Amino acid sequence: MSSSGGTTGSSAAAYRQPLRMVLAISAAVVVVELVVGIASGSLALLADAGHAFADVVGTSLALASIWFGSRPATGRRTFGFYRTEIFAAVFNALLLFTIAVVLLVESVQRFIDAPLVSTGPVLMASAGALLAQATCAWLLRSGQRESLTLRGAYLEVLGDALGSAAVLVSALVITFTGFRQADAVASAFIGLLILPRTVALLRDAMDVLLEATPKDVDLEDVRGHILEAPGVRSVHDLHVWTITSGRNVVSAHVLIDPQARHADVLDGLCRCLATQFDIDHSTFQLETEDRTPHEADAHR
Repeated sequence: MSSSGGTTGSSAAAYRQPLRMVLAISAAVVVVELVVGIASGSLALLADAGHAFADVVGTSLALASIWFGSRPATGRRTFGFYRTEIFAAVFNALLLFTIAVVLLVESVQRFIDAPLVSTGPVLMASAGALLAQATCAWLLRSGQRESLTLRGAYLEVLGDALGSAAVLVSALVITFTGFRQADAVASAFIGLLILPRTVALLRDAMDVLLEATPKDVDLEDVRGHILEAPGVRSVHDLHVWTITSGRNVVSAHVLIDPQARHADVLDGLCRCLATQFDIDHSTFQLETEDRTPHEADAHR
């Protein structure tokens, strides 16, 4: 016997408009930094443009995954298309990793043979990009706590802001000291800045794909609450996993007292999980003592 909560969408779905605004701002930053980077000869500014381009791709994927995730479930895909958000996060992480490697290789070559950089345009472009990225971070500040996709976008924007600050500092250093290698150093900094966030985003996405227990859920705590429910004797085959950001699911086999009313037990279990753990989709197989020998045979 099972009980399921109401169907809810991905947490990212509530933040379509901020994502669209971030996409527009990031695309403008890419164009400006790319043009100025080529004209000025600044690898650091091109590196920041590459990082911002990853934001554009990531945000586009996020919006596409939200659209796919809103499509209804089918007989073949009974949970719908919620996982597209997670696949988008994986693709974004791989893209960021590729950009980081390219930047690190190019920065080494530029450090050995540093070209002349026109710092005036670089200063203006990096300052404008820093302001734009601060705006994007403000737009995503709330949603990043609820959605893996938005968290990835938020972390990318913060990384971009640090990257733009590094470009700004490198341009100032070249202007006042003539140390041309500062541009290559800033490029390497941006590349190194990308790697830890890439690993973290990929790890979180893989946890969802591998159906690991969510980080914010203590499995033993869930087990304890189930055992405290009226009419429950024991619980086994307990699983908690994530379909997509903000949508955790639990399933379990629950042994109940012979005299317990199934409907009352189910109501108590679902109410407990929804209020204590914010789990709105649960499936329970309620069993009595005479079922135990069959369960043992089935799980050898």
